[in-house]
Amino acid sequence: MRKFLLLLAFLVISVQASDVAKEKRWAEQVVDAVLDGEVVWLKAGEHEFLSIFTAAEDQSLKGMIVVHGTGIHPDWDQVVKPIRVEMSTLGWNTLSIQMPVLHNEATYEEYIPLYPEVPARLQAAEDYLIAQGIRDIVIVAHSQGATMSSYYLSKHDHQVRAFVAIGMLATQTDPAVNVANSLKLIKMPVLDLYGSQDLPDVLSSSGLRKKASAHNPDYQQQVIQGADHFFVGKNPELIEALDAWLGQF
Repeated sequence: MRKFLLLLAFLVISVQASDVAKEKRWAEQVVDAVLDGEVVWLKAGEHEFLSIFTAAEDQSLKGMIVVHGTGIHPDWDQVVKPIRVEMSTLGWNTLSIQMPVLHNEATYEEYIPLYPEVPARLQAAEDYLIAQGIRDIVIVAHSQGATMSSYYLSKHDHQVRAFVAIGMLATQTDPAVNVANSLKLIKMPVLDLYGSQDLPDVLSSSGLRKKASAHNPDYQQQVIQGADHFFVGKNPELIEALDAWLGQF
C-alpha cells in the first residue's frame, strides 16, 4: 500500500501544471493597468499567456526578455516593471512574460514539476522578438525566474547572447533544475547580480554559483550594497548595473 501511495503521489506531482486560473486573474488585473508598453498574447503549445512589449525609445534592434520570480506577473512593481520600463529608455525593446505559477502558498520546490513548461514560453518570447526584426536578444530574470532561465539556457537551443540573473540561488534539491548544474553548461556572458541584504539562500550559494561558472570567462558576480531581494529603494542602482554590464557586449 505504501508503494502504491508513493507512486500515486509521484503521478500527481508529475502532471502538475501552471495554475491557469491564477494566470487569468493576474491578466485581468494587469491588462487594463499597463500604461507603458503594449499587451501581447503569446502561445506555448495550446496555452496562451500574457506578455508586455515595451518598444525602445531610440528604435534600436536590441531585445530583452524580462522574467519574473515566484508566483507573480510580468508587470510586478518590484524589479520587473522598473526593468521593463526603464531599460526601454536605454535602447532596449523589452518583453516581459508570464511564467508558470502556482497557488500563493506554494514553496520553491513545488515549482519543480512546472519546469518542463518553461522552454516553450521562453522560445515563444524569442520568436516574437525575432519576428519584430530583433536578433540581439538577452534575458534578464529575477529569483525563480533566473532559475527557470538558467534551466532553459543550459538545456535548449536558443539565440540568447547574454544572461542577467538577479537574486538567483543554487540550493534546489532537484539536480535537473539546480542552478549550479545549469551554470556549468552555460558559456555566454552571465551577470550574477544580487543585493548585500538578499535572501540567505542567495547569499550562501554565491560560492557554488561562482565555482560552477569557473569555465566561463564572461561570468561576473556583482553585489549591490544595501539591496534586498526585491531591490526596494535601489531601482536606480539596479538599472545602472544592468546598463553598464550589458553595454560591454
